[in-house]
Amino acid sequence: MDLPALFSRFPIHTNTPVPVPTRFLVIQPTLWIAPPRDTDALLSTDVECLKWQAYLALRGITHIALRWDISPEGALDARLPNLHLPDSSPHLLPPRSIPAWADTRLGHVPDPLDGYRDQTAKDESHAWIALLEGVVHAVLSLSQPVPHPGTLLRSDSRKTRALDTVLNPPPAPSTGFTSPFPPFGVNVDTSAVHARYAEAIAALSDRLATEKWFLGSQQPTALDALVFAYLHTLLHSSDSTRIQIARRPNLVAWERSVRSQVQAAFCLAPTAS
Repeated sequence: MDLPALFSRFPIHTNTPVPVPTRFLVIQPTLWIAPPRDTDALLSTDVECLKWQAYLALRGITHIALRWDISPEGALDARLPNLHLPDSSPHLLPPRSIPAWADTRLGHVPDPLDGYRDQTAKDESHAWIALLEGVVHAVLSLSQPVPHPGTLLRSDSRKTRALDTVLNPPPAPSTGFTSPFPPFGVNVDTSAVHARYAEAIAALSDRLATEKWFLGSQQPTALDALVFAYLHTLLHSSDSTRIQIARRPNLVAWERSVRSQVQAAFCLAPTAS
């Protein structure tokens, strides 16, 4: 057999070229977030990322660039958001360091009341935060698509399943101890959780009433950022959970007003030409 005939049995396979990643210029504070639902909206679909977007915007910080091409594994502690600073050390900040950076940028002296009108309001804010990060977050998690068991075999063990932490007592896993697969899924009384969720949204609406900011604060607080993040995410959910918010005009109007302020604070990160 001649060489051409021999080589014809092993054709050369040509792979498609690897796309060159976009190079982003870091010339202003840049927040790494989970992707938004709509590029023009600039609001992350992840409630944790959206909370920090709202926090920065409601603090009065503007002209913040956004990137959503980085996966959580590429962020500090494998969690988004991260704040990338152009001229600072360290250059990358995890969420817990964002408030101190904001204080420094604005020249604010830390307030022992965290912006609330008095100590009573500050103490009440803890209860609302617990409610939002508890039953409201549980309903948000239940409205998300259920992951396939096969993907959980490859999941990072450091990642916490939301329902295991926000419900008390924690629900039992769907798989038993004798299962050959890692525990996945949870047995949740969804009717009871949704009933508590409806009560929470009703209480939130009553507490806001016609005030501009929650708990009667003169300026927005971290609680307002958290409330906005949950209201916006739930209002854009395809699940029936959005109905509890949509039927309360004051919450809908408040979310719309805050949304415009949050969106105005951000822009797309510039790219290298």
